[in-house]
Amino acid sequence: MTPSDNNTADRSTRAREICLLAPVIPVLVIDDLAHAVPLARALIAGGLPALEVTLRTPQALDAIRAMAEVPGGVVGAGTLLTPADVRAAKAAGAQFGVSPGATDRLIAACEDEGLPLLPGAATATEVMALLEWGFTVQKFFPAEASGGAPALKAIGAPIPQVSFCPTGGVSLANAGDYLSLPNVLCAGGSWVAPKAALMAGDWDKVEALAREAAALPR
Repeated sequence: MTPSDNNTADRSTRAREICLLAPVIPVLVIDDLAHAVPLARALIAGGLPALEVTLRTPQALDAIRAMAEVPGGVVGAGTLLTPADVRAAKAAGAQFGVSPGATDRLIAACEDEGLPLLPGAATATEVMALLEWGFTVQKFFPAEASGGAPALKAIGAPIPQVSFCPTGGVSLANAGDYLSLPNVLCAGGSWVAPKAALMAGDWDKVEALAREAAALPR
């Protein structure tokens, strides 16, 4: 498979729908499987239905499986690096995938599994390469380390047909800078699910943080 095979196809239709569900997609690292369901319930109740569970812990796939059963949520798998990750995520019930970058094999695996992908890009060249594949919605990562909102604004000037979900260093303090850009659909961040709140089982705190994030203008 090469970009020229389907260079007119928009592979981002479902990703765009997911990004438009709320201003923020929580980026979740789950160490304790017991946290999965109450965490999902709290975030969804707070107005953040799209949930990215990163494949960074042994519990991640089981967490996706459990969270996928919570009504009102759209659960995805983050940190997809290999075709095996894609297959495992889809089997666990992931409804979308997120990757820090993109490779031909990863894209092909998502195509094979029918898994909508939010692929990562950090430079204009990477954005253009993914656009050739038909990805009109991409993840800007690592956002802050790559120049932050000013860099993403600059990329948007010559490539306005691509929209983004910036992730990496995004917080409540700077999320508004990204969300105000015309080429940003939403932002990804972990601040809505702080580890201390998870360890304490303080789901009211998580829901309150979710409500605050869901109210951010865009």
